Amino acid sequence: MDADTPGRDARTMADTAAMSPFNPRRAAQRALVTMGVNTVIAFAISAVNSDPLWISLLYAQCIGLLIWAMIDGGRHLLSPNGWPGVPRMAVLVVVSVLLAYFFGSVIVNLLLGRDAFLSMSEHPRTTLGFVLMSLLMGGVGAYHFTARAMLSQARLAQEEAQRQASEARLKLLESQLEPHMLFNTLANLRALIGTDPARATAMLDRLNDFLRATLAASRSATGQHTLAAEFQRLRDYLELMAVRMGPRLRYTLDLPEALATQTLPPLLLQPLVENCIRHGLELSLQGGEIHVSARRNGATLELEVSDTGVGCDSEPQAGFGLAQVRERLATAYPERSSLHWQARPGAGTRALLTLPLQTTGPTP
Repeated sequence: MDADTPGRDARTMADTAAMSPFNPRRAAQRALVTMGVNTVIAFAISAVNSDPLWISLLYAQCIGLLIWAMIDGGRHLLSPNGWPGVPRMAVLVVVSVLLAYFFGSVIVNLLLGRDAFLSMSEHPRTTLGFVLMSLLMGGVGAYHFTARAMLSQARLAQEEAQRQASEARLKLLESQLEPHMLFNTLANLRALIGTDPARATAMLDRLNDFLRATLAASRSATGQHTLAAEFQRLRDYLELMAVRMGPRLRYTLDLPEALATQTLPPLLLQPLVENCIRHGLELSLQGGEIHVSARRNGATLELEVSDTGVGCDSEPQAGFGLAQVRERLATAYPERSSLHWQARPGAGTRALLTLPLQTTGPTP
């Protein structure tokens, strides 16, 4: 599996939490950061006035926490699921800083037994300086706390767009695969009509049953179906081909019960089985056997399609099947899947697909 997948999953979970209306854990983290900044400001205040450090801490924490609470709370009220926009955020910061500085100073003065408006009446310039500094810090803090939400929103939108694009591409690839399979089957049916009408009728009945099941499965809303369904479609297709080829076609399908609920794109193995018939067994007078199996290998699912046909020297470059499967794998599992193809003259072919094992389903 892709080594970066756990990291992407963790970021997605964090992004979802960041975009939620209220998350207590993230609110506590922001409060702690605010208290740390307030402490630094308190040391700066104590350096320019005669109040003891603890009094400066009291002013800084009270005013600073009120600023954070008003900005953070106001942001959620203005836009519960994201960023309220620069104009509204700027107004919110200014209003929050002014109100928080006024009420915070009054509260601390009353707690200390001082005149409620002492600092504003006796030290107007100092008060103005601290208000301007609070505006600056409030703006920086608001940007810091909301920038991640903006980036998260953009990342989630991008991931959703990529997901929809991948699903659309998979549907397009499936729409290419189905007519290709159908045209090949109809060509075989046409050849049988002139030579063996009875077998042609039987093949037509099989084709009708196969298309009903296959087209219904390939239209799933999720773009995925189970391995059990995939193997059943392969069985239907092979039975369809057996009507024409008779005893020249033999096959085995090996699907462990524990892997039956694993999901994958519909008809992923179909082109590989079709290749085995067209380029391997049909060219041999004796025919041969097709073997399809599924197995678990650590955190990956391995799907193997092999045949005992005529084989070849190298991988077909112009073939539809292998290119189509590779493209569908790259779309459904980017950088987390592969297709290895092997062949030898007279010894058949072997295709091995590896893709991520779904951890939500049962495993052996």
